[in-house]
Amino acid sequence: MTERRRKHIFISEREYGLPYSKGLTASQLMVTGLSPGRAYAVANKVEQELVGLQTESVTAEQLRDLTLEVLRNEAGDKHAQAFVKWQSVAELDIPLIILIGGATGVGKSTIATQLATRLGITRVVSTDAVREVLRSAFTAGMFPTLYESSFNSDKAVRQPIPHSGDKLIIGFREQAAAVAVGAQALIERSIEEGTDLIIEGAHLVPGFLQSIEHDQAVIVSLLVVIDDEELHRSHFYLRSREARSSRPGDRYISAFKKIRRLQKYMISSGLMRGVPIISHYDLDTTLTEIIDHVITRALEAAERGVRVAGSDDKLLERAVEAMAREKGVTSETLP
Repeated sequence: MTERRRKHIFISEREYGLPYSKGLTASQLMVTGLSPGRAYAVANKVEQELVGLQTESVTAEQLRDLTLEVLRNEAGDKHAQAFVKWQSVAELDIPLIILIGGATGVGKSTIATQLATRLGITRVVSTDAVREVLRSAFTAGMFPTLYESSFNSDKAVRQPIPHSGDKLIIGFREQAAAVAVGAQALIERSIEEGTDLIIEGAHLVPGFLQSIEHDQAVIVSLLVVIDDEELHRSHFYLRSREARSSRPGDRYISAFKKIRRLQKYMISSGLMRGVPIISHYDLDTTLTEIIDHVITRALEAAERGVRVAGSDDKLLERAVEAMAREKGVTSETLP
């Protein structure tokens, strides 16, 4: 007896009418915090529901609504609300540019990588890479601070320092100002090409970029910090065990007090300019906070008359409502 051939349900609005994919749906569901096994089980249930509709094709919006209904029934409101939020960000109709600043060792690279994976963003750039490019254009004699780590930039300061000045902060500001030129160029190129982008690094200090508002992109600037000093220090011990010889962890441990001073300076700059500061202690919680800030910025852009939503204009509104339910407030009180 031959096995019955599996029926394909096509998504009519996708290019070439691609069939429903359990694997793709499971990947989308995993961003809500579901384990791979549970995500695949929900995706399988969605397929069963699609077959039960007795139709050969559905729209992308119909598929999303059905997935949301099945997810809510199988995993609860928490995962359903998270799904709406992540989907609303993934389907923005203009480039999304996320800038993640923070001192050395707070977890910026990990956060950026996970965020890119969950949102399908292929361009992730570190400000260390930008600094490396600048080094090819300027010799150490011309621009010495470019040739030091952020927490050792005081060693390269050549200008006279006022009696009350902090040599570390002065050197770091000089370095950050130079790297900001390269970061600004990346942002402008991304907007011109219509592509999403994540930039992360210690040099993304609030106030050094020209502007973080644009009518052709949603630009979100964030500062990630670790409040607990011992937790922050533990990141370097972990790095020391895992890092290759090119990044020995002991150099960070020996410079830890300087790194904490730089974080204090960044926090002060962020507070002065109203940049959201995220206290990082749990990856999923941090990613959820970032997505909430992205939705808020997208809503602010929409209120300025910028067309930000994709094919489903109501998806962003539903994401805002999901945020409101999580925070126990009405949607009217959100920005």
